[in-house]
Amino acid sequence: MNEMTAYVTAFVEQLAHMGVRQVVISPGSRSTPLAMVMAEHPTLNIHVHIDERSAAFFALGMAKASGEPVALVCTSGTAVANYYPAIVEAYYARVPLVVITADRPHELRDVGAPQAINQLHMYGSYVKWFVDMALPEGNERMLRYAEMVAARAVYVASSVPKGPVHINVPLREPLVPTIDEPLFLPSSPARIVYKGNKHLCEEMIDELYAELSGVEKGVIICGDLHIEGFSEAVVKLAEALQYPILADPLSPLRTGIHEKRCIIESYDAMLKNETFADRFVPDVAIRFGAMPVSKSLYVWLQKHKQVKQIVVDEAGQWRDPTLSLQVLIEANEVQFCYDLAQRASHSLRSSQWMSKWQYMNERAKHILLKAEEETDMFEGKIFIELANLLPDKATLYVGNSMPIRDADTFFMSSSKRIRLLANRGANGIDGVVSSALGASYVSQPLVLVIGDLSFYHDLNGLLAAKLQQLHATIIVLNNNGGGIFSFLPQANEPKHFERLFGTPTHLSFQHAVDMYNGHYEKVETWEHFRRAMTDALSRPTLNVIEVPTSREYNVKIHRKLWKDVSQEMSNLLNKGEWA
Repeated sequence: MNEMTAYVTAFVEQLAHMGVRQVVISPGSRSTPLAMVMAEHPTLNIHVHIDERSAAFFALGMAKASGEPVALVCTSGTAVANYYPAIVEAYYARVPLVVITADRPHELRDVGAPQAINQLHMYGSYVKWFVDMALPEGNERMLRYAEMVAARAVYVASSVPKGPVHINVPLREPLVPTIDEPLFLPSSPARIVYKGNKHLCEEMIDELYAELSGVEKGVIICGDLHIEGFSEAVVKLAEALQYPILADPLSPLRTGIHEKRCIIESYDAMLKNETFADRFVPDVAIRFGAMPVSKSLYVWLQKHKQVKQIVVDEAGQWRDPTLSLQVLIEANEVQFCYDLAQRASHSLRSSQWMSKWQYMNERAKHILLKAEEETDMFEGKIFIELANLLPDKATLYVGNSMPIRDADTFFMSSSKRIRLLANRGANGIDGVVSSALGASYVSQPLVLVIGDLSFYHDLNGLLAAKLQQLHATIIVLNNNGGGIFSFLPQANEPKHFERLFGTPTHLSFQHAVDMYNGHYEKVETWEHFRRAMTDALSRPTLNVIEVPTSREYNVKIHRKLWKDVSQEMSNLLNKGEWA
């Protein structure tokens, strides 16, 4: 075995020892030794994806769905730059990626060599750790060095907060490794890392409970946070404190077998009513996870800065766009909930505050679910339909812009264990198809709901479904442009609106889906949609269901439902018992 092969083998073996199982590789020359040695490893699953931008989002989707680190490998040059959008998303969404970029050796940098760009710190502050590895050598010390870099990379990517790391690997020609002999023989032991959870001492828990024990008007706000056992833990805390949980759709709270009496799903619509928003101001808000999708919640917290915001985050990051956080608790979220609930459970208090939130939520839900009566293809109704059509343990990936907001409004609580995922780190519309297909590799069945512009933006991501024979169903809400802009102030300026914001494309997606051997169906009635969904879920291939919608009609129905909810809130608040 030559020096370069031994060096790369030691590196790859340690990645596998540390738990990496999925590797997404884009073809290239300089990355040849990495790709070939990885393909030889008995426990690594190799996914070849030609387009690096799509490949990175595919890896992101796999890592997001599994919670495990996924490795990415590409050649040198602009291939490295094409990873950038997915790495930004992974950083903000706390998704573990081990990004491995091949590079020219040091003597070929900055001298005009082909396919050589400055790859050092390419991703800046968007990776948790960067290393420019030494050139391959075969002596014992350098083999241990290669192992150490791999072990440290996986450890850092998987540690709280999870995120991407970048390993730049300079390689000299010849690049073809020696693989005609066994590569992975018993060698040095794997690095072992024992991880513990951060938690508050008993005195701190007692002090916090002493502050909360006299506070009836509190809320718990849950954003995107997927930690095993969190749903049960936070529900126990909410019941002990008698605080309602304002649950974002990307939190794990709306779906599952846990108790849901404390769950408030319709807070976004409720808080659009100014009277409700002003009368139902809490004294304290305990926040878990990322900031929720709801803009009305954000405006509510920003307006009422007197609310004592307590953010619980094991990573200890200051995630507070309202700029009004008062207390940051750096502790494991599950353990924190159980510890504080244990103290609070002794009080056994009841709360009119909780009862009022629950009743108002039920009234708002009743009105919003009237969207089910719509006979025309209203986009919000898609999520009411999916709540009924999706089987237990399904994964629902949701595109940005309007789809995620409609999920927030119309996807209500369910005992089904349906997991909702989205790329809400940077909130972009790019790479969503690839991310969902990556998630479909580890989560079945999977359904993606996406707008037509976002679908067009990542059409080449469909190649993964063809090459890897993935089973996924994509629902394309085609309103012929950027639907969300119709809700924004620029919609009131018709002179340039369509050209600059509406951006109609007048595309038919059938031919693109056919090119990737997918099954395409265009539906124009709800009965047809239900049949198409039932068939798609049983058909083990790529399925694309196109749902033509009207931007104008969509705005009209949304605003009518929001107005009806607001009117109901006002009617209830005008009664003395709801003051």
